[in-house]
Amino acid sequence: MEPTRLGLPDAGELLTLQRAAYVPEARAHHTLDLPPLLETFDEVHLVLRDPACLAWGFRDTGRLVAAVRIRVAGAVGEVGRLVVAPDQQNQGLGSALLIAAEERLPRGVTVLRLFTGEHSAGPLRMYPRLGYRETHRSPEGDYELVHFEKARVHCGGAVR
Repeated sequence: MEPTRLGLPDAGELLTLQRAAYVPEARAHHTLDLPPLLETFDEVHLVLRDPACLAWGFRDTGRLVAAVRIRVAGAVGEVGRLVVAPDQQNQGLGSALLIAAEERLPRGVTVLRLFTGEHSAGPLRMYPRLGYRETHRSPEGDYELVHFEKARVHCGGAVR
């Protein structure tokens, strides 16, 4: 699957995918008050209008089945909202999309950062496999956020 850049016309479908993907996370963390579930269409639209936010997705016969956003802040890429449709999970789409997005970032991005909830079993297994290392944890209501970081390696003019 080849990733496509997501933009303003994708906002509604992106929000629908995001909400579907975060329901299991809400159950695991015993709260519906997760920011991805509370985000509105207007907020998603605003994020997609931000030139610092780069969004990609995978489509399967036209349907958006995976998406990720990376906000570029100088040398840092802040990964957020990596989502996969519930019926498409555990097939490697999240890993493949994150790798593809990393490869498409501007060369000046040298560090990637992200976080996930302490009860997010899939992401907690996936991120270390992709080279992310846990840096710290921070309290968030009745659970902790697990923060990760990854350095981008540049070799022979190509970004890996």
